[in-house]
Amino acid sequence: MPSACDSLIEDIEDMVSSSDPTPHERLSSRKNIIPRARRKKELLSDEELQADSLIPGTQKIWMKTWGCSHNNSDGEYMAGQLAASGYKMTDDPTEADVWLLNSCTVKNPAEDHFRNSIKKAQDQEKKVVVAGCVPQAQPRMDYLKGLSIIGVQQIDRVVEVVDEAVKGHSVRLLSQKKDGGRRLGGARLDLPKIRKNPLIEIISINTGCLNACTYCKTKHARGDLASYPIEELVERARQSFLEGVCEIWLTSEDTGAYGRDIGTDLPTLLWRLVEEIPEGAMLRLGMTNPPYILEHLEEMAKILNHPRVYAFLHVPVQSASDSVLMDMKREYCIDDFRRVVDFLKERVPGVTIATDIICGFPGETEEDFQETVDLVKCYRFPSLFINQFYPRPGTPAAKMEQVPAHVKKQRTKELSQLFHSYNPYDHKVGERQHVLVTEESFDAQYYVAHNKFYEQVLVPKRAEFKGKMIEVDIYEAGKHFLKGKPVEDSKPFTPSIAAPFQKGEVSGLMQDQNDGVQTSMSSSGPFLIGSHSMDREVLKKLGIGLALAAVILAFIVEKLY
Repeated sequence: MPSACDSLIEDIEDMVSSSDPTPHERLSSRKNIIPRARRKKELLSDEELQADSLIPGTQKIWMKTWGCSHNNSDGEYMAGQLAASGYKMTDDPTEADVWLLNSCTVKNPAEDHFRNSIKKAQDQEKKVVVAGCVPQAQPRMDYLKGLSIIGVQQIDRVVEVVDEAVKGHSVRLLSQKKDGGRRLGGARLDLPKIRKNPLIEIISINTGCLNACTYCKTKHARGDLASYPIEELVERARQSFLEGVCEIWLTSEDTGAYGRDIGTDLPTLLWRLVEEIPEGAMLRLGMTNPPYILEHLEEMAKILNHPRVYAFLHVPVQSASDSVLMDMKREYCIDDFRRVVDFLKERVPGVTIATDIICGFPGETEEDFQETVDLVKCYRFPSLFINQFYPRPGTPAAKMEQVPAHVKKQRTKELSQLFHSYNPYDHKVGERQHVLVTEESFDAQYYVAHNKFYEQVLVPKRAEFKGKMIEVDIYEAGKHFLKGKPVEDSKPFTPSIAAPFQKGEVSGLMQDQNDGVQTSMSSSGPFLIGSHSMDREVLKKLGIGLALAAVILAFIVEKLY
C-alpha cells in the first residue's frame, strides 16, 4: 500500500534531514509545553492496545517468490532473517500484515503475476515490500511508486526495510556491495535462512554473468559477474550438512563462469565441495552456458562421474541457428554446443543434458527454426524448456523487427509436439537403481526421489524413506518420471550426518542459554541477528506494558494539574 509520505526515503539514514530540529532545539522547546490530561472516561475508551500493529517485529509476513533457484535462495535468506527477528512467516496471505513479493524479470507473464499481486495486496490494505530482479532493474515503474524495495544485493537488510514499511515509510536499498572497489557476490552466505525443503540447500556461487544477451533483462538487475570465495562456499556447505541437509544445489546466472573474476574456476570449487559431501548425499550443478564450460570439459566429465555428484547438466542452447545465436549475442556457435553435449555423453555414460530453446526470436526464419527442430530430433533431450519469445522492455531484442505473434505461437506448438512425441525413459524399465528421496509429489501420492542421472523417480510414500538413499526396481516409465518399487531385502541408508530441521525452522541459529539471545554462527564467529530477536509474545507484552504506563502517567498529570 503506498505510503502517505510525499517523498521517498532512499535509505534509512535519510530519515533525519538537515532541516530537522537539533536535540538542543527540541530540549529548549519542551520547556514551553504544558501537558494536557485526558478525562478518565476518554482514557479507557480511546486507549486501544494495538501492540501488534505498532511494534515492528511482531507482524505476520507472507512471502511469494517467482523465478529461478537463485531467487528462491534469496527468498529463503529473507524469510530466515525475518523469523529470527521476531516476525512470523505465514502461508496464508489473508492473515498476513505484510506481503513480501520476490520477483522475476525473465518473462512477461512472471512480471504480470508480480504486478497483479501488488495490486491485490493494496486492495486488501496490506503493507507491501518488493524484492528481486524486477524492482532492481526498473525501480521507477509506476506500479512500484511508494513501495519499499530490497535490492538483490541488499537482502541482508530485509529486516530494516520491513520494519520501516510497517511504520509507513518507503525505503529503497538498491546499491551494490563492494569491498575495496571490487563488486561482491552479494549478501553473506552465513545469514539465517528458512529452507523451503529442509533436506535441500541452495547455494548461490556467484551473481551476474559475463554475457550481454540481447533478450535478457536479468543482466540489468544482477549485473556483471561477482563470485563468492571458495572458502565461504565450502563453509556454507559444511553448515548445511550439520543441519541435516542431504542434497545441495549450486545456482547462479551462469555457474560455468564462476571464479573468472577472482582468479579461480568451477572445477576447482567442485573438487573442494566434493570433499565435504557425506556418503549418500548428492550435489547438483546449476545452469552453465556453453562458452565457459568448453575449456573445462575434461574436469567436468570427471566430476559428473563422481558418485556423490548428479550426472546432470543444464546447458541452454536457445537456438540451433548460428545466425540467430549471433543476433542473441550468445558468444558461441551451434558446433560449440554439440561439442559439449557429445563429449559429455561419451565420457559420462547416461548423463542427462537439459536445455532451453526460444521460439520466434526476432529475425528467426523458417530455416533457422528447422535447424532447431533437427537438433531436438538428434539429441531427444529428456528435459527441454521451450519458451515463446517475449520482448522485454529496455533490451536490444525489443527494438528488433519482431516475428508475428501467430508464427511464434505455431513454432512453440510444433516444438512442444516434437518433445512430447518421444519417451526418453522407456529403456530404464527393469533397472535396479539407488535413489535419494527428498520431496513429496505435487499430488501428495508419492515421495519424489532422484537417481544418479537426476531423473525423477516416484516411490511409495513411507515416512522411513524421506531423506534416505534407497534401492528400487523400476517398473514404469512416463514422459517426465520413473516409478520404483523398493527392493525388499535392502535397508534405507541415511546420508544426513544430523537430524534434518523441521519445516519452517530457521537455519544458522544457536540459542544462548543464559540470556535467550539468538545468534548466527559463521566462520568469523557469532553475530547478533538484530534488535527484534526477542520472542514475539515478549514484544507484545512490552507494548501493552508501555501503554499501561502511559495511562498511569496521564492519571498522575491530571492529579497534579
